[in-house]
Amino acid sequence: MSKIKVITDSTAYIDRDFAKKNNIEIVPLSVNFGGTIEEEGFPGEFEEFFHRLATSKDFPTTSQPSAGAFSAVYNKALEEGCEIIVLTISSKLSGTYSSATTAATLVDATKVSVIDSESSAANLRALVEITLELINQGLTRQEIVDRVEAQKKRMGIYLTVGTLDYLKKGGRLTGAAAFFGSLLNIRPIIALKDGKLEGIAKVRGKKKALEKMIEAIPKEATLISICHIFAIEEALEVKTILQQTFPSARITIEELGPVIGAHLGPKALGICFKY
Repeated sequence: MSKIKVITDSTAYIDRDFAKKNNIEIVPLSVNFGGTIEEEGFPGEFEEFFHRLATSKDFPTTSQPSAGAFSAVYNKALEEGCEIIVLTISSKLSGTYSSATTAATLVDATKVSVIDSESSAANLRALVEITLELINQGLTRQEIVDRVEAQKKRMGIYLTVGTLDYLKKGGRLTGAAAFFGSLLNIRPIIALKDGKLEGIAKVRGKKKALEKMIEAIPKEATLISICHIFAIEEALEVKTILQQTFPSARITIEELGPVIGAHLGPKALGICFKY
């Protein structure tokens, strides 16, 4: 039986220890902030970036890994006698999937499967964890891909932001809309649907936004992850509510990093789930 190597990108926000323990290769996206380009790191390493983001007039941009970055890790895995499964951030949010598929054509593509998660963050991590479980069960690469492709259709993300300033900086709101939204205490609720972000509602106040997000989670959810950017107290409050509403679900709290956080800003909070 061939060994299977799991590769993902940095927006899964898998911590260093978990990646090392499970022999997962992380291919990082990059952030350009004020002319300085840095690869996205691991959870626990983001505080300096978000402090700078909150105090700087510069707006960072993000970029996908190159095909060469992926082919380098492919070649290493193939030399070790492995087949490869790659899971990436949604192709509608980043060019990472395109880089990963292009890289497969530069090596023995018959041994590489690239999965577009149509998601990111905790949901991407969940798909990585499922892949590892299926490998341990002895399934073939194609059997694993088929199951992961089916599972990704039973996942979702809802999110809201602590301030509209970063959506404005990213060109997603006009200055006037952001100004009046802040004055009226309006919170947008955004959903990830078919791999892309869509605004689905505007409500007044943080509490109402969180209530709406929780109400939208399917009752059969088995894993719910609260993803946040320096909003740990709020995340803990949401976890308490979710534990009461979904007593049989596994509920976790996860950090978001610079690539996603640059467009949402500090105090953003999302709820990822699978069912």
